[in-house]
Amino acid sequence: MVIGIGGSSLGARAIYEFLLTSNSYAKDLLFLETVDPLEIKHLLRLIDLNDAQFVIISKSGNTIETVSIFKYLDSLIEINNTNCTIISEAKSNLTKFANNHNIKVFDLAENIGGRFSVFSVVGLVPLAMVGIDIDNLLNGCKRVADSFFAKEDYYKPIIRKARFLVENKNKFNINAIFSYSSSLESFNKWYVQLWAESLGKINVNGTRQALTPVALIGPVDQHSFLQLIMDGVRDKTLTFIKISDLKDGTIIPKATSNKFNDLDLDCTEGLSFNELLNKQADATIRSVEDQKDIPCDVITIRTVDEYNIAKLMFIYQLLVSCIGSFLQINTYDQPGVEHGKTILANDLKQQS
Repeated sequence: MVIGIGGSSLGARAIYEFLLTSNSYAKDLLFLETVDPLEIKHLLRLIDLNDAQFVIISKSGNTIETVSIFKYLDSLIEINNTNCTIISEAKSNLTKFANNHNIKVFDLAENIGGRFSVFSVVGLVPLAMVGIDIDNLLNGCKRVADSFFAKEDYYKPIIRKARFLVENKNKFNINAIFSYSSSLESFNKWYVQLWAESLGKINVNGTRQALTPVALIGPVDQHSFLQLIMDGVRDKTLTFIKISDLKDGTIIPKATSNKFNDLDLDCTEGLSFNELLNKQADATIRSVEDQKDIPCDVITIRTVDEYNIAKLMFIYQLLVSCIGSFLQINTYDQPGVEHGKTILANDLKQQS
């Protein structure tokens, strides 16, 4: 069970839940990332506390939500070096706690921000614990990084997209991704944090920048948000994400009787659900392209594995970094978030 919030959990969760539907792991990976007591108790009911490893993740070591949940868990079961792993900066109070109690601790480098930390110990440690191939994850990152920094095949598409979004930010200030698989739902949440917390800044000229992320799942959101895209104000760009091979060949069966004759949808019979999903994506893509005034692009993931999800996530990390550079902002801090944390800490100190 990962105890962390925001960048401490979203990346690992995105990878795990993407892979989970196509793989069978000997261990489950759960994420406790809220102080909502109903959610805490619901998740804890799913596990045997005496047969669980708790991975406590906080870059600063003083994240209020994480430390509060940590203390609550210790009231239910003794947290010690047999059932706990800690990930934090080397100089943090959490690391000090780990060292004082002989708990295994992995040091997170100070220059790695939470939302960019998925391919550091923050993501790799819990993913490795359940049997995910972290070498293949890093191979995917390396493929994109080597290509980008050598200005090869990944370089131009990333730079071109970053330039377009920045040059047209006043007209198209909402950036939506339309992911055609429920396995990408947690990736969508990771994208929202990466995009919003990195790009909502005041630049060197004192001008407020705002590229607003929207994350959609197909085909579910075809029945809601697509209407706004098609007939609403032209203030949105759209990126479709498809998966060629979901590693599942489940077929929509052909009728063996006249039971479904009244439904008049025999055109889907014999198709796999994977094929139907991608045909829905293609039809939606064509409908958007036919409008001629909605900027859109398509990313196709070859299959469901560590290599391909790592490539996708690393591309987005590079894309956000390039956009931030063009906007002349600090892509890697989050002063707007820190102000609220300071207010909460002061209020709690006054009450104690």
